[in-house]
Amino acid sequence: YVPESFGNSKGSGRGEWDYYFEYTECDSTGSRWRVAIPHSQGSCSGLPEPVRGTDCTFSCEAGEFLEMSSQQCTSCAAGSYSLGSGVRFDQWDSIPAGFSSLATYMDSGGSGDESMTCNNSSWTPQGTHLESNRDDCTVSLVYAVHLMKQGSVSFDYQYLDSNVFFEFFIQNDQCQEMDQTGSEKWIKLTSNGEWGTHTVNLKSGTNILYWRTTGMLLGGKPVKPVLLKNIQIEGVAYTSECFPCRPGTFSKTPGSSSCDLCPRNTYSGKGASSCTPCSKTQYSQEGWSECKERPPCSEKDYFQIHTACDSDGKTQMLYRWVEPQVCVENVTGAVTLPPSGEKEDCPPCNPGFYMHNSSTCLPCPQGTYSDGTTECQRCPGGTEPSLGYEYKWWNILPRNMKTSCFNVGNSKCDEMNGWEVAGDHIRVGVGGSDNDYLILNLRVPGFKLPTSVDDASATEFGRITFIFETDCSADCELYFMIDVNRKSTNVVESWVGSKPRQAYTHTMTKNASVSYTWAFQRTNKASDVRQYVNDIAKIYSITVTNAMDGSASGCHACAMMSQQDGSSCVPCPAGHFINKDTNQCQECPPNTFLSGHHIYGKEACQPCGPGSKNNKEHSVCFNDCTFSHLDQNRTLTYDLSALSSVGSIMNGPSFTSKGTKYYHQFNISLCGAEGRKVAVCTDNVTDLSSKDLQNESADLNNFIKTFVCQSTIIPADGRGFRTSLSSQSISLADTFLGELISLTVFNIHDLFPESSWKVPDINFFFRSPQPTASCLNGRSTVVTLRCNPEKSARGELTVPSKCPAGTCNGCEFHFLWESSSACPLCTETDYHSIEGACKGGVQDTLYVWNEPKFCTKGVLLPNKTSAQCEVVSLWVKAGIGGGAFMAVLLVSLTCYFWKKNKRLEYKYSRLVMSANKDCELPAADSCALAEGEGEENEDDVVYSNTASLLGKLKAIASKADGDNSESVQLKSSQSERWVWG
Repeated sequence: YVPESFGNSKGSGRGEWDYYFEYTECDSTGSRWRVAIPHSQGSCSGLPEPVRGTDCTFSCEAGEFLEMSSQQCTSCAAGSYSLGSGVRFDQWDSIPAGFSSLATYMDSGGSGDESMTCNNSSWTPQGTHLESNRDDCTVSLVYAVHLMKQGSVSFDYQYLDSNVFFEFFIQNDQCQEMDQTGSEKWIKLTSNGEWGTHTVNLKSGTNILYWRTTGMLLGGKPVKPVLLKNIQIEGVAYTSECFPCRPGTFSKTPGSSSCDLCPRNTYSGKGASSCTPCSKTQYSQEGWSECKERPPCSEKDYFQIHTACDSDGKTQMLYRWVEPQVCVENVTGAVTLPPSGEKEDCPPCNPGFYMHNSSTCLPCPQGTYSDGTTECQRCPGGTEPSLGYEYKWWNILPRNMKTSCFNVGNSKCDEMNGWEVAGDHIRVGVGGSDNDYLILNLRVPGFKLPTSVDDASATEFGRITFIFETDCSADCELYFMIDVNRKSTNVVESWVGSKPRQAYTHTMTKNASVSYTWAFQRTNKASDVRQYVNDIAKIYSITVTNAMDGSASGCHACAMMSQQDGSSCVPCPAGHFINKDTNQCQECPPNTFLSGHHIYGKEACQPCGPGSKNNKEHSVCFNDCTFSHLDQNRTLTYDLSALSSVGSIMNGPSFTSKGTKYYHQFNISLCGAEGRKVAVCTDNVTDLSSKDLQNESADLNNFIKTFVCQSTIIPADGRGFRTSLSSQSISLADTFLGELISLTVFNIHDLFPESSWKVPDINFFFRSPQPTASCLNGRSTVVTLRCNPEKSARGELTVPSKCPAGTCNGCEFHFLWESSSACPLCTETDYHSIEGACKGGVQDTLYVWNEPKFCTKGVLLPNKTSAQCEVVSLWVKAGIGGGAFMAVLLVSLTCYFWKKNKRLEYKYSRLVMSANKDCELPAADSCALAEGEGEENEDDVVYSNTASLLGKLKAIASKADGDNSESVQLKSSQSERWVWG
């Protein structure tokens, strides 16, 4: 809260300086009274009478204050300043009155471990600015102000680290958050060494201002603090006194609205109207409040440079004192400047340039090329120049590069070069302090693809490759940043500590103007003593392809309209390569895609991975959410279209060391949209429940589109945020590699338990080739689809139990997507029929799925069918008929043989009776009765019971032995055989 009176005013009629004036609260009409307040309580006699005061909205101009005795605006004296209706805070030796720093505490559980709480986290004054906490606590800088009219608040800030959430919001006196747009509340990142300015309008009444930061120390790396300075609030009704200039500044004329910095080698105290020069043995930097003794010169006070090539083509190494020189050479222990080196031959020109007048390298004219050592030559027929930048010799800084030095706390190195050329490399300069940002910038106005490459289907417009190394004894850091279309600079990659010589490549996927920036900082801790001046970073070469205003170091083939000499280059249609034999365009074979680097030769058409096919332009391979697999002589066909939309999984929660809760959210686009990546992850500001990405400012939403991406989410209850926050978004899958059953093809280990369902898993393989400091070969992702009939069509995403973050090493990511849609399509072999009983002459046939059912969609289960039927079936009828026939046949045969046996028995009886009557047997040829003989008397036969048949035969035989007449001797066996015939 800013009070309505800022000090004492002269009194009259009573003891001198015994009272001061204040205004009463404004009434409903906007009026107020000026009253005298005694300094000593209880002494109210002799005070001036109250008088009507100025209007509540009255204010003085900048450089003036309201003198309460006369209620007139008066100019500020020299050595002070005023904003009129505002207040400015630009001195941060301590936190000014009215400000407070509040940390969100975490209960340490009674352990008493202060390192696990946020008790020591706060905004810290650093003289010229405020610095936020460097840990993962949430700390708010709070200031309350009462405005009598509408006003504004503005402040300068530096916000470099996306691992810090930085928000500015306003509450009223009821602690209700005021309405703000996303761009007003969430602060944009700034480039290294740059200050941004943020301004928000304020309403009249009480405004409570909050600057709040929250760090995310997920990788153990400290966050870079947010810096604040020059907080200015407009809308205060009046200022009753002027502010004195802070030490190191001055205002020499009355009525000033600001104070100026003291020049170098001068100083000033508080409220100075001029600056005092330092003595000859002392020095000061701009804006210092005191002078310091000049130290003896040392090795850190000079640097080496290479001179530009002279007319003889020679260069020389020279040594120069760091400017402005503050050290003393002629004292004990001081070093002297080393002598200049011998003149040497200049290094050759960079590729694409030629030597002019033995001293200057100029770019080759359009349509020509050079390797830097020869004159420029025209490209042969059927080729065109390969435009770009190729810087590998560093005699002078290229015309499209610039270097600078910056320090957030001082201006020592503002005029210094951040990087210095050194022949075969460019290296960081000395700087003014160890925590300086040493900056190198390369500007590319745009990219121009080769003539024969189709712009509309291109997936790569250019790439930058640089070779570097760092040699450090402390926590140095090298940043590589990109600013596209001059919107905002984003850190692409950074390297901490010493790194061996290595190459890094970044690809541009859209055509735009771009600024590449390298920033090196020896340490992030400020100190007046130089300790790490010998920590260096070197860049050996920088190569940019397809640069619009580049020069050519060589030529590449292009498509020709005809094979005639002098024919000009023509563009090839999308998906075509240049035939080496004819130099004409030819379409790529099916299931191939153009690699993007070149289109010369059939080898430029790369084969698509398993389970994928090319799009119409042959620019990318994709999967259409279908898959076929031969398993045990059966073809399994899959339709994965139900899984084509983006799937999400959020694992956690996890907690930082200071208690901030966060989640990892993964968005997965399994098939994309004909190769287009549709999984989106945003940075900095995301309300997962209600905000629409399209409704947000494009500058606010730093988002990535890919197949699989990861974001770190802080929920709304994580630190008292009103919305869920998203940060640290990275792409895990830029390229679809293929779709297979086996994991061994891509050397991937399975981290999930085997499926209990007897259907093979399908594996989608992706890759993000962009190397990082921890993943030199990029990242890879495997999404395993598993048939689970118990899950829904959309199914469920999970991560390995042994790697709850989705990865065990940070470079390989694994996801399991269980779904009924991952089952094969149903076929006729997946069901069988069941026939019912015949009822009323009708029989039903039902069809049922085989159990357990491992298929989905596909063929439909046939409907129940009905057919006519009989109660007794044909085979039963045939059986009954056959049985009846056999029964009749057996009865007939039985009757036949029985009757025949009776006949034989009758004939035999007649024979016996004849034999007994004549006392001899008939001749052998007459023993048998004629057929039918005596049949008429069958019924009159009387059987004898006096002797058995065997006895009678024996008797006949014995009688025949006594006769001499010829006869046939019968034996019993013969008799039996004859009888049964």
